[in-house]
Amino acid sequence: MGKLRAAQYACSLLGHALQRHGASPELQKQIRQLEGHLSLGRKLLRLGNSADALESAKRAVHLSDVVLRFCITVSHLNRALYFACDNVLWAGKSGLAPRVDQEKWAQRSFRYYLFSLIMNLSRDAYEIRLLMEQESSACSRRLKGSGGGVPGGIETGGLGGPGTPGGGLPQLALKLRLRVLLLARVLRGHPPLLLDVVRNACDLFIPLDKLGLWRCGPGIVGLCGLVSSILSILTLICPWLRLKP
Repeated sequence: MGKLRAAQYACSLLGHALQRHGASPELQKQIRQLEGHLSLGRKLLRLGNSADALESAKRAVHLSDVVLRFCITVSHLNRALYFACDNVLWAGKSGLAPRVDQEKWAQRSFRYYLFSLIMNLSRDAYEIRLLMEQESSACSRRLKGSGGGVPGGIETGGLGGPGTPGGGLPQLALKLRLRVLLLARVLRGHPPLLLDVVRNACDLFIPLDKLGLWRCGPGIVGLCGLVSSILSILTLICPWLRLKP
């Protein structure tokens, strides 16, 4: 499935590149047809994914953390609805239901896809916040134990307000720099979370473009879809890179 998705978005990116460089209309048409066949093949292989997404939602209901429980459950429910709409689209494109309004069902499917990605990114942001708080607390304990100063600009506490000497804009910039360093340290120490953030962020451009909320163009959509697909394949090859739960 991941390889088909990567091939589809590679065709989208290739088609955009050929169009920009003035390739022959016949070659561009062949690439578009190949992309369409790959898309239809992916829809066929996703016929049972709604049930899988519902089962995942049922498992997520039992998570102890209320924020993770909400984000993951709602994400899976939206994925189930997205796959259901995708099944209707497949029936229309394959000729089983020729009267299906393709545009209407495509818009519905991308809306559910967008909601699912928003929930995924919300979950990522929550996990990042927890890890940053843990890292900051651990750093503070190490500083108290050693009696030293800020190690490499990671510790974020103890900074005075704008009214203190040296306060104002320079101190705000310092706080921001420390937060960015802390974020980089957390993501570097948790590759599954980093991959999940990048993959969801790349996927986000696809429904935003298809729904007309932010026109990115076929080149950006193809590139983002290709990067996301490669990362998905990577998590299949290396299961430890998959974010849990």
